[in-house]
Amino acid sequence: MDTVLGPLQDKATIVYEELKPVKPFEFPWKKQVFYDTMPETVLGKPGAIAPLKVNPDEHFDLVILAYQPWFLSPSQPTAAFLQSESAARLLKGKPVITLMGCRNMWLNAQERVKEYLHKAGAHLVGNIVLVDKSPNLVALITVLRWQFKGKKEATALLPPAGVQEADIVESVRFAEPIAKVLEDRQWDALQPRLLELGAVDLLPNLILLEDRGIRAFRYWSKFISAKGGPGAKERQGRVSMYRGLLLIGIFVLSPMAKITSIFKLALNKGKLQEDVKYYKGIHLR
Repeated sequence: MDTVLGPLQDKATIVYEELKPVKPFEFPWKKQVFYDTMPETVLGKPGAIAPLKVNPDEHFDLVILAYQPWFLSPSQPTAAFLQSESAARLLKGKPVITLMGCRNMWLNAQERVKEYLHKAGAHLVGNIVLVDKSPNLVALITVLRWQFKGKKEATALLPPAGVQEADIVESVRFAEPIAKVLEDRQWDALQPRLLELGAVDLLPNLILLEDRGIRAFRYWSKFISAKGGPGAKERQGRVSMYRGLLLIGIFVLSPMAKITSIFKLALNKGKLQEDVKYYKGIHLR
C-alpha cells in the first residue's frame, strides 16, 4: 500500500487504519493453529478486532481497503471489519478500492468482499491484485516456509516468498489514475484504466482450480466446526485429518486437476472468457 500511495502523499490527506485482532494471530504460525483457523475464516465467523482509531463518521473521499485472502476467503480481520457497525458507518456511500496481496487465488475472497461492501452501501470503484508470479507449487512451498518458519528470503533453489519485490515497486504506476479520479470524480473510468496498467492478471485455469478448492474448504469448515469452536480439543482430530488430506490434495491431486482443467478450458472456452472478464471487473453478480 505504501508504494501505491507514495506519490499521493503531497496531493491528499491520507489516514491509515490497521485492523488489529483482539486476540493476535501468532507469527510464525503454529501448524495446528493455522489449519484450525480455516473453518471460521471460510464460514465468515471471524474473531473480533479492536475498535477503530479513526472516527467512522468522518468524511473520506475514498477508502482503500488493503487485505489478504486466507483459505480463499477474506482474512479474519478484514471480515470482522466489514461485518462491523463501524464499517457500515465508515463505508456507506463511499467509493472503495480494494488492494490485495496474495499467492495466486483471490476470486472467492473478492466476491465475499464485494458482498460486504454492497451490504454496507459502499461503491467498489477499483481493484488491484498483486500476486506471487512463481509457479503454483513453488509459491506454495515458499509461502508455507514463510508462514511456519518466518523465513521469507530466497534460497539457492527457491525465490523469496510472496509478491516479488519488483512487482511491489512497479505498483507505483497505479497512483496516477487514483490521483486523477480524486480530482475529476469519474469513478466509472477508474477500473478500465487500472486494467490497462495490469492491475488484475487472471489465468482461466485458476478459476477452475479455485472453484474446486473453495468447495472443499466449505465442506471441511462445516465438518470441523460441528465439533466445537476455534481451538476446541474435540475438533482437533478433524483438523488433523483435514490438514493431511489438504497436503495430499495440493501436491498429488492439483497436478491431476490441472490436466483435467485443460480439457475443460477447451470445452468451455467461451464461458471461462466471460468469467475472466467478470472477475477482472468490480461488479457483483
